[in-house]
Amino acid sequence: MDKYSFLNAAHTAYFAELYDQYLTNPDTVEPSWRAFFQGYDFGTEQYGLENQLSDGVSMQIPEKVQREFQVVKLINAYRTRGHLFTKTNPVRQRRTYTPDLSIGQFGLSDEDMSLDFDAGSILGIGKTSLTNIINHLESIYCDAIGVEYMYIRNPEEVEWIQKRLNVNDNHPKFSISTKKNILRKLSQAVSFEQFLHTKYVGQKRFSLEGGESLIPALDALIESAANYGIKEFVMGMAHRGRLNVLTNIFGKSPRDIFSEFDGKDYEQEVFDGDVKYHLGWTSYRETDSGKKIHLNIAPNPSHLETVGPVVEGITRAKIDHNRTEGQHTVLPILVHGDAAIAGQGVVYEVVQMAHLDGYKTGGTIHIVVNNQIGFTTNYKDGRSSTYCTDVGKVTLSPVLHVNADDVEAVVHAMTFALDYRMTFNRDVFIDLLGYRKYGHNEGDEPKFTQPILYKAIANHQNPLEIYSQKLLAEGSIQRAEIDKMEQDYKDFLEEALEDSRKIEKTIITPFMEEEWSGLTRVTEEEMLKTVDTSFPESRLKELTSVLSNLPKDKKFIKKIQRLVESRQDMFDNNQLDWSMGEHLAYASLLDEGFQVRISGQDVERGTFSHRHAVVKVEDSEEEVILLEKIGKEKGAFQIYNSLLSEYGVVGFDYGYAMASPNTLTIWEAQFGDFVNGAQIMFDQYVSSAEDKWKLQNGLVVLLPHGYEGQGAEHSSARMERFLQLCAKDNMFVADCTTPANLFHLLRRQMKSNYRKPLIVFTPKSLLRHPLVVSSVNEFANGQFQELIDDSFVDSGRVKTVVFVTGKFYYDLLAERSKRERMDVALVRLEQLFPLPKDQLMTVLEKYAHVKDFVWAQEEPRNMGAFGYLLMNFDPVRSFRIASRRPYGAPAAGSSVRYQRRHREVIDFVFDASKDNQRNL
Repeated sequence: MDKYSFLNAAHTAYFAELYDQYLTNPDTVEPSWRAFFQGYDFGTEQYGLENQLSDGVSMQIPEKVQREFQVVKLINAYRTRGHLFTKTNPVRQRRTYTPDLSIGQFGLSDEDMSLDFDAGSILGIGKTSLTNIINHLESIYCDAIGVEYMYIRNPEEVEWIQKRLNVNDNHPKFSISTKKNILRKLSQAVSFEQFLHTKYVGQKRFSLEGGESLIPALDALIESAANYGIKEFVMGMAHRGRLNVLTNIFGKSPRDIFSEFDGKDYEQEVFDGDVKYHLGWTSYRETDSGKKIHLNIAPNPSHLETVGPVVEGITRAKIDHNRTEGQHTVLPILVHGDAAIAGQGVVYEVVQMAHLDGYKTGGTIHIVVNNQIGFTTNYKDGRSSTYCTDVGKVTLSPVLHVNADDVEAVVHAMTFALDYRMTFNRDVFIDLLGYRKYGHNEGDEPKFTQPILYKAIANHQNPLEIYSQKLLAEGSIQRAEIDKMEQDYKDFLEEALEDSRKIEKTIITPFMEEEWSGLTRVTEEEMLKTVDTSFPESRLKELTSVLSNLPKDKKFIKKIQRLVESRQDMFDNNQLDWSMGEHLAYASLLDEGFQVRISGQDVERGTFSHRHAVVKVEDSEEEVILLEKIGKEKGAFQIYNSLLSEYGVVGFDYGYAMASPNTLTIWEAQFGDFVNGAQIMFDQYVSSAEDKWKLQNGLVVLLPHGYEGQGAEHSSARMERFLQLCAKDNMFVADCTTPANLFHLLRRQMKSNYRKPLIVFTPKSLLRHPLVVSSVNEFANGQFQELIDDSFVDSGRVKTVVFVTGKFYYDLLAERSKRERMDVALVRLEQLFPLPKDQLMTVLEKYAHVKDFVWAQEEPRNMGAFGYLLMNFDPVRSFRIASRRPYGAPAAGSSVRYQRRHREVIDFVFDASKDNQRNL
């Protein structure tokens, strides 16, 4: 008897559902059934429908069951590949993909079309004909919305998506009032662009035309999210469509935008401002249900996708401030361009952050305004992947491809994305497939490079015309109502334009002003004023006790046990090292109620094994963070090893500091030169945001720097690049030489009544240097010293004064001791910007009798601080310069050559007769 004869008697619907479960998630199927389906698949793939098992044994599966299996395969194919055959492109024919979804591909024929199949129950439509099943599948997967999700490994998510898609065949069923509201927002979006096009002919505005359905979709998102309890949105987007979003979603007055178009000067003289489509905005909006929503759109530079990590950092800060509700009340939204999301590597970095403890934000809604072109580059030249959104598959996020001309489908996709995000706290991507009506900007001619496409666009109706005709045809609205809707909005814009012409200057409203209440803007002169950073010695002693005692009931590696306990010994012996300078800075700020967040590669231990902020229990790897004990009742302490990223993580931490000015937010590079991977963030945000957008930021950047023979890549943190960026009052740059000075420098960041980015060149070899220690009194009663004069020499006997910064001081100190040259004074410049010129002049006056002044640095002459000092402190022009000669690379790879060059620089410091020009 055939061992599969039981299939004759069983209900085919059961097998269809079981086989569907196997195709979707094989691991959830009972092992014997899984083996059966594996054999069936192998047999049909190898021998067609000849009922052969992989073991060669003949198997007579009833034809009806076999047909059901084939229909299930057809259903699964639509779920997996249906998105390739959608009607989502409004202006181009879709590419052809093979194999297609024709029934012959699944062993079915036209004769089967009228037959009923139990497989329909999988789709929620019960037993029905193959014709109905295919129509249902076409409607769900191959109409105006294409869905990619079958790669998701969580069965619960897959089931949720499938049930959701089955409702109304993945088509919206909106009420007439909802349709009218969609039309109203679409009318505003279209009319706004047309108004600007006629009033400001030829001016750049980076219009949304071709993607105007974004506006009603965002409007619907905000309304629906409020019902979920979302209280705040943080949004990032580039220039395309930004003005439209600012006006019609964020409520920025058109009057202010018109003033910006008119090119008026700014009311404030202390900053330079930016182009209108880069500015940020913060506002409140009351939803139709009466809920108050806080809206933020972050300022952004022209560097596409740079704002992404900033938005995630802002969002995480807001979540951390509301730990009880967190991700359920704050929603990040990122709007991308199709060329940018596919081409900019920072997108991948941001996506990889999505589920990491230090960076997750509860899921981001990504929206791609897909113009099918990047400036003049066709999409086929802009990516190797099928879709621009394929980066979303890295985190197994669902992707919805939507025809931007079908505004109801766009709104439907947006509400789907919101529901998914709120249910699973995961990212979701919407690919809004539209077009760009004009060139990259309104003065560009796109027909030079895409004549066929732009001929089609020129003859294409805009989304408002398409939707108006649809609503008129179905009787949902009258033409008079549509005309009034458009006219009322145009009248509103005309009135705003007239008002704007009465305003003489443009006023820029600061972004997230509420978060910065109590903090002020200051000038360079005020940045040089002393800030009280002292801290009671008795409390330092108590904090040290906490930092020195690991739990007694847990077992730790002996070496780490001794290291932690040595912290108490250092305090008792009145010799605190670099790591204690850090720990006590963090502990004292936590004790005063500030928050501390540190992130970067390997920061928990520290690249050079000096920090050990996180200690692992030996037999379980349980984490013990002693600083958390201090912050538990007051400020919170967080420290996270980051993913191997600089650009994305610096952007994230910058955003965090932007939204949390009372958090000491620190990013540390593994080696200082790795910071160049984040150069865009430093150029476009860190150094210039206050000047462009009135944005203060207190981000601290720790950059290990110093020449110890490690070669070109691990010696220099490129001090010269940061000093070139310094101007007026935009940041602090420091290169400390003592633990106490580091302690006060970090405390100054929080204790001042303003915030500035702080770049600190930190040491490597000094972390355990026996001379690099400070007394408890220097911690408790000292202050940050921008300049440290030489207290070991008799100023009257000094013949040479050497100015130096950072670790090189200790090399010169050792050489001076070796040579017994106490006629050489070593003066340390601890703060490079703002440059303490008055203190420098005081030192020069003190040594007025000296004829030999030297600027000494490890770096080549074209690097380091020398060029900066030449520009900013005239007396340096008469100094001797002791440095390596100019090079293209920061340091030599050969240790022998390194030692020779280093020695010759030091020799030249102490002996002016040594010619360091030829050999260095």
